[in-house]
This record gives sequence, C-alpha cells and structure tokens, in this order.
Amino acid sequence: MDLAWSADDAAFRDEVVAFLDEKLTPELRQAGRLMTSVYSDHEASMEWQRILHERGWAAPAWPVEHGGCDWSLTQHYIFSRESVLAGAPSLSPMGIRMVAHAIVAFGTPEQKDFFLPRILTGEVFFCQGYSEPEAGSDLASLSMAAVDDGDDLVCTGSKIWTTHATEANWMFCLVRTSKTGKKQEGITFLLIDMNTPGIEIRPLVMSSGEEVQNQVFFDEVRVPKSNVIGTIDDGWTVAKYLLLFERGGGAAAPALQVMAESIAEAAAQQPGPGGRPLLEDPVFAAKLAEARIRTKVLEVLEYRTLSAGVDVGGAASSTMKVLGTELSQRLTEIWLETAGPRGRVYQPHATAPGGPIADFVEPDGGYVSGESWQAVAPLRYLNDRAGSIYAGSNEIQRNILAKAALGL
Repeated sequence: MDLAWSADDAAFRDEVVAFLDEKLTPELRQAGRLMTSVYSDHEASMEWQRILHERGWAAPAWPVEHGGCDWSLTQHYIFSRESVLAGAPSLSPMGIRMVAHAIVAFGTPEQKDFFLPRILTGEVFFCQGYSEPEAGSDLASLSMAAVDDGDDLVCTGSKIWTTHATEANWMFCLVRTSKTGKKQEGITFLLIDMNTPGIEIRPLVMSSGEEVQNQVFFDEVRVPKSNVIGTIDDGWTVAKYLLLFERGGGAAAPALQVMAESIAEAAAQQPGPGGRPLLEDPVFAAKLAEARIRTKVLEVLEYRTLSAGVDVGGAASSTMKVLGTELSQRLTEIWLETAGPRGRVYQPHATAPGGPIADFVEPDGGYVSGESWQAVAPLRYLNDRAGSIYAGSNEIQRNILAKAALGL
C-alpha cells in the first residue's frame, strides 16, 4: 500500500485547501473548534452547508445526477480530512449522509424529485425516528403503531433520543405496520412532516446540560402512504441499508489526530506533578502516546480500506465505528485530565454547543475560567459517552463482526 498521494490527488487536495482557506470565516472556524459533540451549532452548520452547496460540494457522496461529485474514494477522504484539519463545522448527517441514500436507493421518482434538492438547500431538515423507550439497540422491538386507513397510515406512539427534533421539519421514522412473523418483519420506513397535527416534542436535558435530544410523541398522526420509502412491512431492509452510512464511510482519524495534537500542545503548558509541564509526567505521557498511536493505526486502516476500493459495508463500517468511538472516548478522558480543575467548571457559554443550554445563566460580563478548550473539555467528555451506543451499540457491532468476519 502506497501512502503517498498521486499527483492528481495532491492537486485536488490543494484545490480543497484553497477553497477552505477562502470560505471558512473566523466565525465558522470558531463554531467548529468549540463543538461540544459530533453536532455543531445549528446556524453555523446550515451556513456552511449553504456555502458548500454553492460550490456543489454539500453532498459529494451522492450520485452525480442528484448533485453529488464524481470523486474517487481517495478524493472523498481528502475532502473529509482537510475539512476537519481546517476546523470546518460539521453538517447534520440526518439528511445528507443518511436518509438521502435511502431515498436514492428505495424512493420513487417523485420522492427523489421532491426531497433530494430540498435536502441540499436545507429547506428540508430531517431528524431520525428510530429508538423508542423500549427499543434501543434492539431496534426491531419497536412498537410505534401505524394503522392502515385508506390512503394514510395513522401513527401512534413515541420516539426518543431524537436529535434536533425541534429544528427539523421532517422525520424519517420506523413504524410497526404488522405484528405477524419475525419482529424484523412488519416494519415500515416512513417520512413524516413534523408540522402534522398530533405531534408533540419534549426536549431532553443531557448530562452536558444541552437540549439536543428529544422525545417525540405521536397521537393518531395521519401520514400519506406516498411517504413510505420502499414497501410497507419491508422497512427493515431500508433501515439496514441506511445504518451502513450512519456507522461508516467517513474519515474519523483526522478529527482524532487534531484532538490528540491539541491535547499535547495544552499539556506542554499545563502544570503537572512537581510543577513540571503535564506532558513531562511519564504516566500522562504514556497514556497520550498510546492514544496517538491508536489514531495512527486507525488512519492506516482507513487508508487500507481506500486502497482496497472499499466504500461502506457491514464489517468495514462496524470496525471503524467501534475503533473511532472508543478512541474518541479515550481522548476526551485525557483531554479532561489535561484541563485540570478548570475543566470541572461548567461554562457552556464559552463553547459552541449543538443545542440550547437548559437553565443556565451566563455570568456577568461572560466571565470564563481558563481557556475556551478547558470549557469544551467536560461537555465533550460527557457527550462522547454516547458514542459507543448510538448508530448501533458497539456490542452489536462486535456481534456483526463475529458473524461477518469470523463466521461465528
């Protein structure tokens, strides 16, 4: 495997870098740098999507005929990597990276014509309706009912951990349309207009204090059958396809390397045992070195996937999901340790959270104890605890790997 970029890839990288240098304003870079989770500030995210859409780069992984880019896998990786290195805020994955692929693969021509252009512009903003209070990692146990009533499905039940439900005007949702057969059968993939009567949204306050997640209640919500993606009762097929895009296909290593490098720079300035810089403490240095080695291993694995011509797939995406989320958790632990006592101060006003902060009163004058990265550290630590749960828990991913890769 040759780790060097080809001349064409190097030229493409230079084009991407020049674009990022020109278009990323200081405000957008700050929104990216002060993210407290995988979700950036909503307004910054939408502004960056608008800029990318003007260039034709908002959804590079889509088919070209729907607004994607005719890029190689390597070019996709370069774009993702350079965006992270430049500090670009993340885009919401729900529409562009997730449901859009399901619409392309299983949607009708009318569904594609309506939704895909509007996802690109941000006119349609999706949230995900998968988990329920009694159906999380065991998603096939979902019970939200959708009763056939002529041209409509009448939906009653609730969804939980719904990211950005208060910002979204559409939800892609799994509903129970039949109780016969295996639990994976009788599930339908449905697109629901969030302005439909009978929908109630209740924000959930996370341990970080952010209101990014929500519980959504449906009381006899009427949804046209024309909003079904695929066929009624076969939504599990659509959902499994979509999950491949939720779990993998991007470049996780660059963001983790940026985090590790930032920790090293901060630790070189922070006092450690005996008054020496924390980075000179052998115990701390060993922990950070081990994490940085793991980021390099992950990078090589991502390069290997590229060199093999693999895009997204069950085993590959599960592997990257486990390695990336667990390494991110490890790095945020080290980040919090680096921040020291000031990292225990709750000061979300010094960050760029992905949602409103509940019941927080900003101190007079916006006083901040320490540096901005020390304010981000505890929130990022708390939010990253969910990384090994969402998109299918890492225990589930290991089961997938045991079956697909080891034949167990």
